[in-house]
Amino acid sequence: MKIFLSLLLLIVASISLLHAENWTTDYKAALAQAKQQNKLVLLDFTGSDWCGFCKLLDKEVLSNSSFKNFLAKNFVPVTIDFPRGTKLPDALVQQNDTLQEQFKIDGFPTLIVVDANGKEVGRTEGYQPGSGPKTMIDQLQGFIKK
Repeated sequence: MKIFLSLLLLIVASISLLHAENWTTDYKAALAQAKQQNKLVLLDFTGSDWCGFCKLLDKEVLSNSSFKNFLAKNFVPVTIDFPRGTKLPDALVQQNDTLQEQFKIDGFPTLIVVDANGKEVGRTEGYQPGSGPKTMIDQLQGFIKK
C-alpha cells in the first residue's frame, strides 16, 4: 500500500510539473485574465500521462525557455488534460469534457488559440517530433496576426 501511495504522489507531482508555473487549468479565469491583459488564450488539450506526442511536445517545446518567454508575452496558457492514470477533480473533468466537445477535439496534442471571448482563432493538431520551439512559435505568431 505504501508503494502504491508513493507512486500515486509521484504521478501527481509529475503532472503538476508538466507545464511552466504560469499554466492554469481554469478556462473561465484564463479568459478573464486575457481580457484584462489584452492577450490571447492558448489551450493545450493533452493526455499528460499517456500520450507520447504530448510528452514530446512538452519536453521539446512547452518547457523550452524561448517558447516560455514568447508564451508569457502573448498568451494566457491553459492545460486541458485527459489523464488516464490520475483522477482529476470532478469539476475539472466536467470543464475539460465540455471544452473537448465544444472545440471538437479528435486527438492529442491539440493546441487551440482563442480570443478573450473564447472564439477560436487557430489550431494546431499533433506534434512532429524534433520540430522544436521555433516552428511552434512561428505557427502561433500566425494566429496572433489574425
